[in-house]
Amino acid sequence: MRRGLRVLLAGVVAAVWQAAPAAAYMVYVSNEKDNTVTVVDSETKEVVRTINVGQRPRGITISHDGKFVYLCASDDDTIEIIDTATHEIVGSLPSGPDPELFVLSPDGKTLYVANEDDNLVTVIDLETKHVLAEVPVGVEPEGMGVSPDGKSMVNTSETTNMAHFIDTATNEITHNVLVDSRPRFAEFKPDNSEVWVSAEIGGTVSVIDNATREVKHKITFEIPGLRAEAIQPVGVRITADGKKAYVALGPANRVAVVNAQTYEVESYVLVGQRVWQLAFTPDQKQIISTNGVSNDITFIDVATDEPTQSVTVGAMPWGVVVSPNSRF
Repeated sequence: MRRGLRVLLAGVVAAVWQAAPAAAYMVYVSNEKDNTVTVVDSETKEVVRTINVGQRPRGITISHDGKFVYLCASDDDTIEIIDTATHEIVGSLPSGPDPELFVLSPDGKTLYVANEDDNLVTVIDLETKHVLAEVPVGVEPEGMGVSPDGKSMVNTSETTNMAHFIDTATNEITHNVLVDSRPRFAEFKPDNSEVWVSAEIGGTVSVIDNATREVKHKITFEIPGLRAEAIQPVGVRITADGKKAYVALGPANRVAVVNAQTYEVESYVLVGQRVWQLAFTPDQKQIISTNGVSNDITFIDVATDEPTQSVTVGAMPWGVVVSPNSRF
């Protein structure tokens, strides 16, 4: 009788598990040219909402609890706050002029914003909505990355061609690291050991040792049939286990898959036109690219590194972020 009961229970559990839908997350895409944010269901791959926002939306991120999306409305010189439950704009933050990209601290309390027009990084306290500091950096700051331990932040300046390391306790620059031309993005490895900085015009990704603050390797890209100047690295994302990295290659219309331990490029994933930014789903089963010229996003299966589906969004999609919580 007990054995029969165990078999019956096992069958019920298996049936429930098989019937359970896959985890689905909300994907938020900033569309630079039509002043909207598109909301896409990561499971059904369908657009569920279009939100009208401020002018020239670019950088986009989400609170760690998933309740609020933060959006750089660059031409309005502000950061808008969107309630994810209602999809309504419920407030704003004092960003400084022309906010382009930002990064949220690991504790979720501080937002670090690149202000492109006045060569500053603005530090904002999210609880009080007040500016804590303004850090002078190089010309045309854009890329923003924060260390997993929250102790340092990196800003890249496009014209100065540097990665600026900023101590988050003092809000002062501690190191300036020269990289290749027009650095666009900074991404820390999950173990805090390295910072990867993409150089759009230089065509490389500089791997910076976070202990010595020196470039230890440069990753280059070659795609048969494409001119070197068409390969322009922008967005970078590294898997949680630190083994694999994805690099958006701009007008090359591809995402490079890189072995993050050997720095070898393993493959190129063909996506839409002018691939710009990238975001993982929280389970890291998918990574999503924004494709500015083709006005769509592409879902890539992380296990196979194959594109699975593209979804039309707004005009010139720029940034992308995914909710931390599944809707199931």
